Amino acid sequence: MSYVDEALEKVKAKNASEPEFLQAAEEVLESLRPVIEANEEKYRKEALLERLTEPDRQFKFRVPWVDDNGQVQVNTGYRIQFNNAIGPYKGGLRLHPSVNTGIIKFLGFEQIFKNSLTGLPIGGGKGGADFDPKGKSDREVMAFCQSFMTELCKYIGADVDVPAGDIGTGAREIGYMFGQYKKIKSCYEGVLTGKGLSYGGSLARTEATGYGLLYITEELMKCHGESMEGKTVVISGAGNVAIYATQKAQQMGAKVVTCSDSTGWIYDPNGIDVALLKEVKEVKRARLTEYAAARPGAEYHEGRGVWSVKCDIALPCATQNELHLEDAKLLVANGCKAVCEGANMPTTIDATKYLQENGVWFIGGKAANAGGVATSALEMSQNSERLSWTFEEVDSKLKQIMVNIYHNIDDAAKRYGQEGNYVMGANIAGFEKVAEAMIAQGVV
Repeated sequence: MSYVDEALEKVKAKNASEPEFLQAAEEVLESLRPVIEANEEKYRKEALLERLTEPDRQFKFRVPWVDDNGQVQVNTGYRIQFNNAIGPYKGGLRLHPSVNTGIIKFLGFEQIFKNSLTGLPIGGGKGGADFDPKGKSDREVMAFCQSFMTELCKYIGADVDVPAGDIGTGAREIGYMFGQYKKIKSCYEGVLTGKGLSYGGSLARTEATGYGLLYITEELMKCHGESMEGKTVVISGAGNVAIYATQKAQQMGAKVVTCSDSTGWIYDPNGIDVALLKEVKEVKRARLTEYAAARPGAEYHEGRGVWSVKCDIALPCATQNELHLEDAKLLVANGCKAVCEGANMPTTIDATKYLQENGVWFIGGKAANAGGVATSALEMSQNSERLSWTFEEVDSKLKQIMVNIYHNIDDAAKRYGQEGNYVMGANIAGFEKVAEAMIAQGVV
């Protein structure tokens, strides 16, 4: 049996109840076969794959807080520190009812390779809680965040583990968490990223994931003799990533005609109005029905359906496993040229394979949405130096990082005879750096 198959058997046996993590591990290890087979004896002796798929440590803790009615509520908090071979653990905090150990593990595992691809010295981690900030008052959110950080602060630090935002964790939540960390530790350090500009945040961090997604998409198109100008783009999601991906795509001359949330989706043939979308989602925190009500010509549809719209480029920016095989078939039938992931693992494995087999240029989230964590690492640098760079400086560095990622994954795929397989290229390019560092540092 090959070493990859041995390692996969062990992972499946140990993590049978964690489907998202198993999906991520299988996708990565399968695509690493040519690299592993070229170094099989060495990697097996080092148990490199077993060490790579087993987190350094996992924390699970109770988060009690009091709601506005005086009722005590209890949530479960998580932090998984997966691998710090190339730098401090780095990864967001997801606040959503679906959060469990398997989802946090899958996200932390993906983060190892994504962070490696940025070229910056950051390792992989992830955390969160099964708390839903939707419908909660600011006071309730603050009560939860303070309780959550009271426990989390024991395990993090600017040179140890630097969490950030994610689904459900925006500037408000990061602010409350940072304030509590500072109070408990009596220490002002860059322990969180995504902070407000008045207390150590970075310009362009808010826009970074969405902008970065478009910078790598633009480079992909350019290297295939295409441009963004005049292209029709469909985007899922209506959060931070989707909003700023829409904004940057339209700045590049493309027309974005869809967005979605957990209840339905919008088709706007005149192009999504970013200002209105921000008003509905960031200010009012309302549903997309309000967008449709305020925008003549826009159609609101219940449920799923974004991927049925004819387009040149599809950018899934919502959540994991949102683009299924039947969606991939619709995209191919409608002439879609490129799919680039703004969310983490939004495309199922069978859908990914179908897109690749039918000539769609496909860049997975490890590479395509790395702009957020790259700019988080730039925020860490500014905090360490007690400096604040201009928007233009950060944006320029972000663009160069995303262009470099495209060429690194393209080169890695070509080196192993898989030209155009950007999923394999991303996994290989991310893995090689981490593996070299792990071996150099011994059995730890």
